[in-house]
Amino acid sequence: MKRSISFGKGFCLGLGACGVLAACGGQTGDRTAVVAPEPVVFPEGVAISTRENELASYQIPNMGEAAEAYYGPDSTHLIAQVQSPLAVTSPRGLSGFLTQTFTDAGTDIVQINSKGWDACSYYFPDGERIVWTSIKDNMNMPIGNWSDWRNYPQGAELYISDRAGQSVQRLTNNAYYEAEVSVSPDGEWIVFGRQIDGNMDLWVMRSDGTEERQITFTEDDQEGAPFFFGDSRTIMYRAWKASEYDQSPTPMTVYTIHRDGRNQQQHTFTNDMNWAPYPAPNGQNYVFVRAETPRNWEVYLGYLDGKTPPKRLTFDEGFDGFPALSPDGRKMVWTSSRSASGGGFMSGLRLHVMDVSSLNLGPEFANFSGEE
Repeated sequence: MKRSISFGKGFCLGLGACGVLAACGGQTGDRTAVVAPEPVVFPEGVAISTRENELASYQIPNMGEAAEAYYGPDSTHLIAQVQSPLAVTSPRGLSGFLTQTFTDAGTDIVQINSKGWDACSYYFPDGERIVWTSIKDNMNMPIGNWSDWRNYPQGAELYISDRAGQSVQRLTNNAYYEAEVSVSPDGEWIVFGRQIDGNMDLWVMRSDGTEERQITFTEDDQEGAPFFFGDSRTIMYRAWKASEYDQSPTPMTVYTIHRDGRNQQQHTFTNDMNWAPYPAPNGQNYVFVRAETPRNWEVYLGYLDGKTPPKRLTFDEGFDGFPALSPDGRKMVWTSSRSASGGGFMSGLRLHVMDVSSLNLGPEFANFSGEE
């Protein structure tokens, strides 16, 4: 049965953001008109990019090469993996990446972990705790390759700590690859990817590491990059088929599924690389990556209505990927090669922030619909 859900005053919606919405009127769900938000104020001194067809953006200063940044509940602090001399190096001599927190003005930089090699990380909605992936306790195992699912680092475990990198709690303890982790907006659940015998599926657990449960069960599909919508129940993710992985670009599909493993729904229906989806706080949109060519990847805005065509947000002849939205829906952080001077397709990646306040993605524009 399809059910439309109208949220009233004070409902916490979207990655820890508590948005005060206009009250719904009677049974009709009418709501007071919402005033469009003011443009984002960029940090003083940054160079503003105004390239054709793009909304204004800037590169986060004072940061090295980095990828996969995600906003905390204050819509100012971020967490990401940043290249570090403290990390181990790859078999090819590439310096590894370790978890840092920082602001989108390039200030308040904190080194969370100083050993091994880290991957996917995320804030809890209290803003005081974080969850992250690392091989720091399994350095005796092969480093592998974070970018090749056939050689993912086995022994990548999940950890929780405070924002200073202290009070570390290990959540998993096995020889599997566990990463691609995020936290529900109510702080009660963690969703992540786990690879067993070369097959990737999604799992959930309580935020204290208890009640582990597998929610996808597929042999060909390789699920990953899961993130909660504002209801703390609906999870968006992408999947590719192992049988199609050698195609370039690899075809991928965007799905949603409930936290209990029910109600899987497909949201993209092309043979494109529909990669790295991230839900918007308004419950109606998501950002994701599509490959225009094998070496030109762009960020798009997707629509859950199943009717509106995706809207292209980036325009650069290179790599634009890993988009994520701030809880207030006003900013998009993403990783781009546009600031690199030469090098390979995915080399010299830096973090950029775009003002997306004009796209009405924030919780004040919420109109969440779900399936029972």
